[in-house]
Amino acid sequence: MTLDISKYPTLALANTPDELRSLPKDVLPKLCDELRTYLLNSVSQSSGHLASGLGTVELTVALHYVYKTPFDQLIWDVGHQAYPHKILTGRREQLSTIRQKNGLHPFPWRGESEYDTLSVGHSSTSISAALGMAISAHKEAQNRKVVSVIGDGAITAGMAFEAMNHAGDIHPDMLVILNDNEMSISENVGALNNHLAQLLSGNFYTSIREGGKRVLSGVPPIKELVRRTEEHLKGMMIPGTLFEELGFNYIGPVDGHDVIELVKTLKNMRELKGPQFLHIMTKKGKGYEPAEKDPIGYHGVPKFDPSHSSLPKSSSSKPSFSKIFGDFLCDMAAQDPKLMAITPAMREGSGMVRFSKEFPEQYFDVAIAEQHAVTLATGMAIAGNHPIVAIYSTFLQRGYDQLIHDVAIMDLPVMFAIDRAGLVGADGQTHQGAFDISFMRCIPNMVIMTPSDENECRQMLYTGHTHTGPSAVRYPRGSGMGTEIEQTFTALEIGKGRLVRQGEKVAILNFGTFMPSALEAAEKLNATVADMRFAKPLDHELIKQLAADHDVLVTLEENAIAGGAGAGVIEFMMHEKILKPVLNLGLPDYFVPQGTQEELYADLGLDSQGIEHSIRQYIAK
Repeated sequence: MTLDISKYPTLALANTPDELRSLPKDVLPKLCDELRTYLLNSVSQSSGHLASGLGTVELTVALHYVYKTPFDQLIWDVGHQAYPHKILTGRREQLSTIRQKNGLHPFPWRGESEYDTLSVGHSSTSISAALGMAISAHKEAQNRKVVSVIGDGAITAGMAFEAMNHAGDIHPDMLVILNDNEMSISENVGALNNHLAQLLSGNFYTSIREGGKRVLSGVPPIKELVRRTEEHLKGMMIPGTLFEELGFNYIGPVDGHDVIELVKTLKNMRELKGPQFLHIMTKKGKGYEPAEKDPIGYHGVPKFDPSHSSLPKSSSSKPSFSKIFGDFLCDMAAQDPKLMAITPAMREGSGMVRFSKEFPEQYFDVAIAEQHAVTLATGMAIAGNHPIVAIYSTFLQRGYDQLIHDVAIMDLPVMFAIDRAGLVGADGQTHQGAFDISFMRCIPNMVIMTPSDENECRQMLYTGHTHTGPSAVRYPRGSGMGTEIEQTFTALEIGKGRLVRQGEKVAILNFGTFMPSALEAAEKLNATVADMRFAKPLDHELIKQLAADHDVLVTLEENAIAGGAGAGVIEFMMHEKILKPVLNLGLPDYFVPQGTQEELYADLGLDSQGIEHSIRQYIAK
């Protein structure tokens, strides 16, 4: 449902950045107020990301006001915070469809708007992409400007520093804006600092600075002069030191919620040469008190009533797979003091809040640094500990070399608890966990487990934790089936599946949580169903038996068909010269867009009706 724009008279005048730039500067604060209210009212009706966008309202307005977008290129890191950007770039009326099937994409998306220069969903890519664009803009020689906006969480990733290190070396004209809503330097923000920012971004200071560098080039570096006493050095450590060392002209921190001052500072900085770094302080959830108090809770929200001070509770009585994992961690750590749990900034999403409080000495949040998370586990395993890396399937893609080079080659006992495996729904193409079986199955020494329900998930986590080499347990986003969970731990035999239903002619080899749909389809077809449990190593004896007793084998998995578990079944059968028709059901060879999980399963023929239909069609051929 679209909001009545007549209640937002100033915002109604700024449907595009061109319209925004035609407004007088003194109406910008009013525009920001209306934009913030519009965002809150829209997202509370549609669900989506909220706190991040509330914090970037003034920045978004100021950037589009000062820069000639889309000619000037604006890059949002990750893009949770880009809802205000979407509202101001001709997509206001569609905001109510965000994250829904056939609706607005949850993140900046090149196919959706010329104002979205980079399709994105994973963090810390903005500075690298901006640098590539800035180098190209220089060659083009049309005075095109490039700006990237990165958050204080995303800038912790190595990729951001790799890009800044390169930019400092080649000195392109580009602006990096650090949107800082966490660090403890907010006391620097104020009238004096805003005044300083304008001075520091002005031409007078820049010319003095460049001239001063030349004059002082023969003088010993300032660090040498102050190194003698630690106190002196501490006195010189302003936030910008690091960025100055990387070759950027650092300005800030400035108040990210003062739109008039931001416009003045950005206008000055737009004309500066070389790599510029503007550090702004913002408040996540700004202007909506519940979100200001709980920015993590209001990061991604369901539909809610803005007049209430809390979000509605989840209606599902069944525990989520993330909770199954969190409970396992706490129960296992009580028995095993060598258990070490690592997360790359996904404590809440991975169900680790209780563990982090009960076992703080065994809990490590490494920030957005997936490569480091995996190799940190390597070091712990070498030292005799039992590390578990809790990571989303889509983010494990970022630690792939470390998985091979630092874990698998040394055959180290590191377990990967892979959350959000399969289709995640509303986050769309960038977050679907479609590839992990495919990219892990080819790695020697890996054990890959695919639980069909909550209890199997718990027992597989135990199995992986006690295994002497690398292992992975992959489980989906969302709630389980309501299966009873055994509190006692039982290690499963590695590489052994089980028969769940005996039928005839057709055998469904199920990998993972499509089991209820597989059983439903099997009832209609009188088919056999096997819970394969392990995508690697496969249960060869079970496959041989099923092939001998049935006319057709059907593999079923929530992973790309290309290179997935079903492909492994065919490889084995060809090696053994078992010639039987095999139908592979799984995710298609394209990036699956957003929608609810149920909508996507139905579209892809992976609900019980779709599975039954595909099998009947295959047999009919």
